[in-house]
Amino acid sequence: MRRVAFVCAFLMAIFLAAGNGRAQAQPEPLLLQQPTLNKTGIVFAYAGDLWSVARAGGEATRLTAGPGLKSHPKFSPDGQWIAYSANSNGNENVYVMPAAGGQPKQLTFSSGPDTVQGWTSDGKDVLFSSSRYAYAHQVVQLFTVPLAGGFPERLPFPTGYDGSYSADGTHIAYDPTPFPWGTWKYYRGGTMPMVWI
Repeated sequence: MRRVAFVCAFLMAIFLAAGNGRAQAQPEPLLLQQPTLNKTGIVFAYAGDLWSVARAGGEATRLTAGPGLKSHPKFSPDGQWIAYSANSNGNENVYVMPAAGGQPKQLTFSSGPDTVQGWTSDGKDVLFSSSRYAYAHQVVQLFTVPLAGGFPERLPFPTGYDGSYSADGTHIAYDPTPFPWGTWKYYRGGTMPMVWI
């Protein structure tokens, strides 16, 4: 009698495990992240790649494929280019591609992460953050790199995590400190991010 009960319990455990395995094999829905807009389109990150959809709606088109995570897409001011970060070769670097899709071009070749933040207002340079010249990997600075390619130029700030140029290109708003551990409600400590101009 005990043996029959054990066999029934064993078969029930296998049945439940098989059912849980099927439920877990289906991927959970992922949220669209990091949208950027131009006059006619929206580009966003989803499932490790970049996708494009018309602002009027419709079916999204995949713009990137291949190994590595693509993130932080930003349209150029004229809407013709997309700058983004990708770790296609093991390190996160800055890439650009035509807004309609096409062959990407790698702009940075750093051993650390280079994260796209935006563009200069004239659209000639991509703004990105990096720890390439910092004394510690936690310290991040802002750089620009030409769309045509070339050497990155560091902006004259000791630190910078996010940034955006004014429309006339005479000012930049940036965060000198990183955001502290997600969302701490009512946090007012020394790492509270403040926008500097």
